[in-house]
Amino acid sequence: MAIIIRAHAKINWSLDITALRDDGYHELNMLMQRITLADELLFESARWLTLNVDGKIVPTGGRNLVIRAANALNDYMGERKGAKIRLKKQIPVRAGLGGGSADCAATLLALNKLWGYNLPESKLLEIGATLGADVPYLLKGGLMHVYGIGEKMEPVTGAPVLPLVLYRTGDGLSTASVFGEYDRENTRKDAIDIIGVAKALAARDLREYDRLSGNVLEEPAIRMMPEVANAMNKLRSLGAAAVRMSGSGSCVFGVFESDQAAQRAHAAFHGSILAHSME
Repeated sequence: MAIIIRAHAKINWSLDITALRDDGYHELNMLMQRITLADELLFESARWLTLNVDGKIVPTGGRNLVIRAANALNDYMGERKGAKIRLKKQIPVRAGLGGGSADCAATLLALNKLWGYNLPESKLLEIGATLGADVPYLLKGGLMHVYGIGEKMEPVTGAPVLPLVLYRTGDGLSTASVFGEYDRENTRKDAIDIIGVAKALAARDLREYDRLSGNVLEEPAIRMMPEVANAMNKLRSLGAAAVRMSGSGSCVFGVFESDQAAQRAHAAFHGSILAHSME
């Protein structure tokens, strides 16, 4: 038996931090949606657990989220089943697009079926929350209001399908480093109106979305990597109606009024990626 699954990246339409918890985690308030950019994973029955990423064998004792997801599923069931996993990467790493978490979520879904565990979604969400803040959302998808440390979610109606041009600056950014920079230099601003952002997107009012949205990690990311601001400015100069950084960066995205406008910008911005948001 073999299972092929696409692990879709996500973008943060908005990202706000509402508090720093006693355990060091941040309370978040976000609007998220999956996009067409995706990794591809192939799962086959096998005696042992192995992972091949773009032709390279990954040690099963490491911190790779695919391996961790497989082990977490086995640990929960008290078993030690194997699988041969092949991963083809398309989502840039250290970009704020949730690539590792998307692969992790896809692994939980695929192995739950391959191994015949048939655990309910609620249990997969519980396991996923122990593996990464973005994993629960990427198990569900859609347009979602995500808060807490990523484990609390509320679906939002009117998920838009919009053309996007993405660009990852430099070699990416460390999530922990960006949050650390935010904590060092944080100057609290007014809370982002997530409901207003969602309404603007549902109405495809990109100018209003651009006015209302925000990502409080943009400023610390730009302090660490000024090229992030350069990429955002370039997307605006190429006609993007709205521009944001996704997650903790370093990927930024421009939202365009039409596919034709996005295609022109993509052609003019070497190294960019063309995608769409997904319902």
